[in-house]
Amino acid sequence: MLVLARKTDESIVIGENIVVKIISVENGVVKLGIDAPKEVSIIRNELIEEVKESNKAASLEEISENDIASLNKILGK
Repeated sequence: MLVLARKTDESIVIGENIVVKIISVENGVVKLGIDAPKEVSIIRNELIEEVKESNKAASLEEISENDIASLNKILGK
């Protein structure tokens, strides 16, 4: 992990086309501006973790025979 110190209005460049700019630092909160191509996905890590946990919980749930019958009806089987 690379750790850099930046001040407000300073930036870092990742690769050739991603710029991360420090917008402000207030009360221990850093606001970042990220300029990246549309095809680059940017998502907060805590959201990724939340989705992973939801997927784990869903995979452990019991599936009832009624659920399977309803799904079969929807799928036309």
